[in-house]
Amino acid sequence: MTEWKTKPTDRFILKWIKLNLSARITPRLVGLDWLRPGMITVSAAGLGVTAGVFFALGIGWLAALCACASQILDGVDGQLARLTGRVSRYGALLDAVLDRYADGAMVFGVLVYSLRLPSALPAWLTLTLGGLALIGSNLVSYSSAKAESLHVPIGRPTLASKGTRMSGMIIGGLSSVIWPATPVLVLVYLAIHPNLAVADRLLKGKTIG
Repeated sequence: MTEWKTKPTDRFILKWIKLNLSARITPRLVGLDWLRPGMITVSAAGLGVTAGVFFALGIGWLAALCACASQILDGVDGQLARLTGRVSRYGALLDAVLDRYADGAMVFGVLVYSLRLPSALPAWLTLTLGGLALIGSNLVSYSSAKAESLHVPIGRPTLASKGTRMSGMIIGGLSSVIWPATPVLVLVYLAIHPNLAVADRLLKGKTIG
């Protein structure tokens, strides 16, 4: 029985993380009666925001470790809720909202990291990429939720999903130890691919009128 490990909407990287990492932790927490899924949700978001702070401070490898821990815990809260019968609509809302804060904090952190590099892109271009990255990353998640509520088909999941975006920032943070400018490439990716994915969804949705 693996129903408690993932949700039907989980794709690609997030599904792998939940099946292979989060699911190793969750069963050990079931016996802790005082522990609520919401506590883990807040902790996961806190780690995500902390990752953004470390990116902004220029400590990419530590940011990556925090981001990785955040993603693992982000799978634990839902698994714990399903195993203990504490699934609620408020819990889903809290998770979705705090995910956006953590996501935004990390993207902003990568932006600040890129601005701090002396030999990186011009400041105006870095700021433009950062703005596009923040908008696109949020719109990928928002458009998915909105399309689902409106029953609008938007095609198969894309590589601009949350799991891929986070993985890119984690890899970029770890790689910064070898090549400090790696997070700049991540910022470029975050500025381009998510926005292209959103545009593609709008075109697909237009066909239904």
